[in-house]
Amino acid sequence: MMTLLLLILFFGVFGKLAGFAFRMTWNMMKFMLMIMIVPVIIVAIVGGLVRIALPILVIVGIVYILRRETA
Repeated sequence: MMTLLLLILFFGVFGKLAGFAFRMTWNMMKFMLMIMIVPVIIVAIVGGLVRIALPILVIVGIVYILRRETA
């Protein structure tokens, strides 16, 4: 009877510790995602937008200069 009680308590404590470990791991992964990975994604997005915007800006600038000289 005492062995059964100790086994129940053992698995109860172990279960709580395992749950705490999973929660801690999940929170650490969220923190790492926010601190390290999200800024990399933002830089990649901005870099891609600059690649698209720069040629358009050059074309619009050339058209503006040509229209200003002819007017």
